[in-house]
Amino acid sequence: MTLPLIPPMLATPGTLPPPAQDAHWAYETKQDGQRAVVYLPGDGTVLLRARSGEDITAAYPELRPLGRVLGATPAVLDGEVLALDEEGRASFQLLQNRMGLAHTPALAARRAARVPVHLVLFDLLRLGTDPLLALPYVRRRKRLAALGLAGPYWSTPGAVVGQGARALASTREHGLEGLICKRLDSVYEPGVRSRSWIKIRNMRSEDVLVGGWSPGKGRLAGLPGAVLVGQRGGGRLRYVGGVGTGWSAAERTELAARLAALATDVCPFDPVPAVRGAHWVLPRLVGEVRYSVRTRAGLLRQPSWLRLRPDLAPQDAAADLPEEPQL
Repeated sequence: MTLPLIPPMLATPGTLPPPAQDAHWAYETKQDGQRAVVYLPGDGTVLLRARSGEDITAAYPELRPLGRVLGATPAVLDGEVLALDEEGRASFQLLQNRMGLAHTPALAARRAARVPVHLVLFDLLRLGTDPLLALPYVRRRKRLAALGLAGPYWSTPGAVVGQGARALASTREHGLEGLICKRLDSVYEPGVRSRSWIKIRNMRSEDVLVGGWSPGKGRLAGLPGAVLVGQRGGGRLRYVGGVGTGWSAAERTELAARLAALATDVCPFDPVPAVRGAHWVLPRLVGEVRYSVRTRAGLLRQPSWLRLRPDLAPQDAAADLPEEPQL
């Protein structure tokens, strides 16, 4: 059977629904992976398409047996491909080694043996000859659960109805990326970033030392495009990433003056980060940054600037890092 291509519905960034509306929403864990619409034609094969529409099936050979689980019944499902760390949490850092291998199946197979992925399924868009897009979320979810799709490399996690504040607190407690809130009566809107689905990303904040900057481009020419920041560990300042967002135009201009006054020819980071065009400064400025997760190499993912911390001395900034980052 030829199945229609369905671009995935997208969530809008936001906050928890008001308490009076809580019972009208379902809550799912926000997963840090690669979105995939899964096509099961009913002939034993499976086709995975990324959010862009690209065929990514060959990148994940361990998911091929999924094509046989519904027998001759065609289906279209929505889900997310994850790579799990030792604690069972989704790690985008691990997944990056599996992505982009659709045109190199031999390499994909070797990496699948070392770091297998797991596909979480959270919506059912078509079953047999029945298109389900116009059904409310709660009915689509019920039909998905009835399929019993659980296997060595795929599962159908449950959703919590109501109790949004508790669900969000649980994701923070367990170090998960965040929460997706979905209206129980919402239809599936292909390719639309809808207010019927709301995503809430858990962000962390830490103090850092500014050890350099990289030049901006375009309208930021002549100004810092990003500051290069580090944290102390093992008696040295270790680079943890570049932060390029979080300032107003006036704040960025003021920052440029502060950095110019601290200029040095000596890189304060050990080891020296491979940042093209970097300018180094004495690590005297303490700042607070917000970020989503820390990578296995110790870098801050999706960092943004919150504020300067003139109340902190450089030697007091942030907790001491482990002796070596986890590689």
